[in-house]
Amino acid sequence: MSNYLDAVVVEHNPSQKKIDRAVIWLHGLGASGHDFEPVVPQLGLANDMAVRFIFPHAPKRPVTVNGGMVMPAWYDIIEMSLERKVDVAQIEESAQQIQDLISREIERGVLPEHIVIAGFSQGGAVAYHVALGYPKRLAGLMTLSTYLATNDNIEYSAANKDMPILIEHGSHDPVVPVILGEQAQQLLSAKDYNVSYNTYPMAHQVCMPQIQNIGKWLNIVLA
Repeated sequence: MSNYLDAVVVEHNPSQKKIDRAVIWLHGLGASGHDFEPVVPQLGLANDMAVRFIFPHAPKRPVTVNGGMVMPAWYDIIEMSLERKVDVAQIEESAQQIQDLISREIERGVLPEHIVIAGFSQGGAVAYHVALGYPKRLAGLMTLSTYLATNDNIEYSAANKDMPILIEHGSHDPVVPVILGEQAQQLLSAKDYNVSYNTYPMAHQVCMPQIQNIGKWLNIVLA
């Protein structure tokens, strides 16, 4: 029996019908599952869609670039260079915990092709690792203000070769430079993935036009 990560759960239209769609959305460094909870009502999701949003809380661990301070983190960041030296073993460990959450949704009756994996910043790096290597077709992958940290460590799954991927980034991001979002987009496009890439005139955050666009994308991939 798995020890599942604690998570915030928000259900869209739970009384409409049995929930048969899910979005597992990972927060950034030092944040919590509550970070994106307020976004759900702003997405403009279809009224005939019943979706469970799972916002897991990252475990607390020391983070080297923050002086070893213990905080919610999916993995340790060792250097803040453009290459982003990270603890790959911890990314793989966090990815397994997210796969356990996928398995729980499947046990609840949600088909894997109706599950979206999403993540912001650090959470996005884990989302890449989970979705690109997952052995069953998923509904989509959404990565926000993040980077593809484990390209050399992912066993890319043929099952998700045609999975829709949405990459979004702030053009003025001082934390994760926009070039890192571009690099992920270029790498995945070169591998013939179905990638949509958007930037917004913002820093390391989300904005309302972006939230509206995410909602439109979710309405398509979860239809």
